[in-house]
Formats: sequence, C-alpha cells, structure tokens
Amino acid sequence: MALYVVQLRFDLADTDRRLEVRPAHREYLTELKEAGKLVAAGPFPDQTGALLIYDVADEAELRDILAKDPYTPADVYEIATLSEWEPLFPIG
Repeated sequence: MALYVVQLRFDLADTDRRLEVRPAHREYLTELKEAGKLVAAGPFPDQTGALLIYDVADEAELRDILAKDPYTPADVYEIATLSEWEPLFPIG
C-alpha cells in the first residue's frame, strides 16, 4: 500500500453547485474511510480547496477512486497536487 496526498482546488464561481453535491461527496468519503482507503480529509477554512490523504495500492487505484467521487462528474474541482507521500512520522 502507498499513501497519496491530493490537494483539490475549488472553483469559487461554482460554490452553489459544489455545496449541492457535497452531501454525496462526504458520504462517499465516509465509505472510503470505513474501507481503509481514506486516511484523512477536509476543506481549507477559506473554502478554496481541500486536502485528502489516501492509502491505496497505487496511483491507478487512486485515480479510479477519484473518478467515482460525486465531485468529479459535477466538475467542481481541479487537482492541484497528486503525489505519493512518505510521512516522516506515522499517522495515527
């Protein structure tokens, strides 16, 4: 397994659409957390984006997970960063 950090950037002009889809997005994240695929997630206080940490087999699995996120077909974000991550200190 590998840890990946994803930073999303939200389109502030599309905030209403993002907020409309957010309950489904958060339900999906909850399912990923329960399945052990999502380590941490949350928006930035200024609502310009979010940071998510995934524990997946590889980048292909991560991209599949992102494709199934309700935010993706709603087109309310762009990926600012997607990088494999090697934490210096353990999470948890």
